[in-house]
Amino acid sequence: MKDTFKHKGLRQQLVNILITKGIRDEKVLNAIGKVPRHLFMDSSFLDHAYQDKAFPIAADQTISQPFTVAFQTELLQVNKTDKVLEIGTGSGYQTAVLCELGVHVYSIERQQELFRKTSNFLPKLGYRAKKLIFGDGYKGLKDEAPFDGIIVTAGAPFVPKPLLSQLKIGGRLVIPVGDAVQVMTLFIRKGAKEFEQHEFGEFRFVPLLEDKN
Repeated sequence: MKDTFKHKGLRQQLVNILITKGIRDEKVLNAIGKVPRHLFMDSSFLDHAYQDKAFPIAADQTISQPFTVAFQTELLQVNKTDKVLEIGTGSGYQTAVLCELGVHVYSIERQQELFRKTSNFLPKLGYRAKKLIFGDGYKGLKDEAPFDGIIVTAGAPFVPKPLLSQLKIGGRLVIPVGDAVQVMTLFIRKGAKEFEQHEFGEFRFVPLLEDKN
């Protein structure tokens, strides 16, 4: 598990690419510049770790494209010590970026294989989420609500109502909504039943899995 000067240089190149693609938040760019993405990937993809592309990981899932991670994180507008719920831990890369930003991360993963792997792996890199949970992301995490931000890292055919209800007033939900292609959508909670909605173009995600048990 080495992070060399070469890797750091490649990360800086990646940050420069993200800047050209419109990412402006310095805190987000710094976090992307610090997280060793190559360690979250299969060794056969190491040469591609700092390209702005998604790549396969275990359980037929993917590690998200760095631009997508940066874009969603920027939309969240988090501050240190904010309480953030992540739906879809996956490889843990997005989790690590949030940890770098100093937020308290609660993350839910539906795939047992990924959950086990990532739960063991993240602490080894020094990234400690407040809670990593094996469960159904559609239900959110009522016991820990309300959250300053909720980020969904898989395509959702609809917006789960529990996620909206678990936001603080002023809190932000960033979720890709749609089937084959998703529209990146931001909900800002303005009141008990009032939400402001913004859309930010099309993305492609693996589907959000609902608990069928």
